[in-house]
Amino acid sequence: MESRFRVLFLITAAGLMTGCAATKNLFGMGPEAAPPPSSEPPGQVIDPQVERQEVKEPAIDREDFEVGGFVGIMSIEDFGTNVVYGARLAYHLTEGFFVEGTAGTTEAGETSFEILSGGAQLLSDSERQLTYYNLNLGYNILPGEGFVGEGRAYNTNLYLIAGLGSTRFAGDDRFTVNFGAGYRFLLTDAIALHIDFRDHLFDIDLFGEEKTAHNLEGHLGITVFF
Repeated sequence: MESRFRVLFLITAAGLMTGCAATKNLFGMGPEAAPPPSSEPPGQVIDPQVERQEVKEPAIDREDFEVGGFVGIMSIEDFGTNVVYGARLAYHLTEGFFVEGTAGTTEAGETSFEILSGGAQLLSDSERQLTYYNLNLGYNILPGEGFVGEGRAYNTNLYLIAGLGSTRFAGDDRFTVNFGAGYRFLLTDAIALHIDFRDHLFDIDLFGEEKTAHNLEGHLGITVFF
């Protein structure tokens, strides 16, 4: 009898264990299967192969001398405005600094006193000729590029300039200080256009009292590097 009970107990225990395992699998409580290993290698974040781009630098003439001429207008204080023309020679010390020599000439008109007096002449015809010679120091403050249309860029420079010189006017040589600003526009690697504005200051005493005259000038010029 005891052996029968022992056999019945073993059969019952085996049945319970089988039922628990089936219940776990039924409700998804069984051991999770590991995902199959991926056969594809992980992608690269950075592609080390970079194609080199061709960079074309603008052609700038390496010569340091610059020579050319200019024409414009000059307002002589008390003597009106007339055409001025002249020449310039520059030497570029560095990319920023340059020295420049200029020579220009214009002719003075009649003063209001001469016009109202009906014929009184303060100056002879030869004394009305104004000629100046200046030695200046310039500095390129804003190098850049100018664009004309699509796909065409030109090297440019905005510069300040000042210096000393001598002006022959009204029969005397007058010590002169000049200063101003200009804009250089390179058409090619050797040819440049200039737009300049200057003020020429010298002392004059034609009207009985000495004063400092401001003589404003604006001109357009063309130069060649060599």
